[in-house]
Amino acid sequence: MMSALTAVLYGLLAVYLGGWFLGFWIGNFSLLLLMLTLATMGFWFAERYRFAPARSTAAERLQAQDALRRSELQKLGIQQVDGDIEAARAKLLAQPWWLDWTAGLFPVILAVFLLRSFLFEPFKIPSGSMIPTLLIGDLILVNKFHYGVRLPVINTKIIANHDPKSGDVIVFRYPVDPRVDYIKRVVGVPGDSVAYLNQKLSINGTPVPIKADGDFYDEDTLRYAKRFDEQLTAGSHRLLVEPRAPSMARPMEAFANFRDQCVYSAEGVSCKVPTGHYFVMGDNRDNSQDSRYWGFVPDGNIVGRAFMVWMNFSNLRRIGTFD
Repeated sequence: MMSALTAVLYGLLAVYLGGWFLGFWIGNFSLLLLMLTLATMGFWFAERYRFAPARSTAAERLQAQDALRRSELQKLGIQQVDGDIEAARAKLLAQPWWLDWTAGLFPVILAVFLLRSFLFEPFKIPSGSMIPTLLIGDLILVNKFHYGVRLPVINTKIIANHDPKSGDVIVFRYPVDPRVDYIKRVVGVPGDSVAYLNQKLSINGTPVPIKADGDFYDEDTLRYAKRFDEQLTAGSHRLLVEPRAPSMARPMEAFANFRDQCVYSAEGVSCKVPTGHYFVMGDNRDNSQDSRYWGFVPDGNIVGRAFMVWMNFSNLRRIGTFD
């Protein structure tokens, strides 16, 4: 019965992961990991307090029956008794496969769940919106506790820590579709007036310091772009600007909340950042769908602060921290 139940659970897991991989639906890895943790925990408790004691009792019963048999044969004068019960006893004590693949995995899954939920979470960069800071294929780590401790799955903050600063690179749940994770740089914090006009950024009426930093060669598009060094609160970072790109931004229809806080023109967009929200942009300024188009990022959508490339299989020199 239990082996059949375990097989069914693994079958459902395979279907879910297969559909996710093939694009039939968007998976929720946090929820999946929570469900796996709870399921394996149930098997682990059942193994510890029911199945293991039952196997131990059966092994002791077998050993007692063998001892009684040998004692009765000795009374009959038979000193040499054939048979070794150790193999049978070991078989009784052995953990069945369905417990080995459930209860046996619980400590590992629990460790991964706690590490990913409260400390660090890995992500893969899928697009070029953060070039030159992050490239397509970079595998990054996100600090989950820098902005406070949040409950997994529901993402509710229970312990406050630092607030995001202008210049931080954050991972967040896309406001238009919270099932999707996005990564951008914080440009405006609550209360800021952010303007991006004629490809120049200003905050609270003050132009953000920027200086030319040569050209950047994009190996994917085989093109050069103008690279600049920009100074925000959290420090300096590099960005790309295409002088011939249009400055005008058009809001998406999905931009619903606080749409009245932004003014659009042929020169660009100006916004007043609402309380509890952030204005974010990609470092590849003219090739990024960001707050200019779909609006502000609520604090409740923030996953964590991105701080390190831990692997890029096509370029190992990418490994390291970034600004």
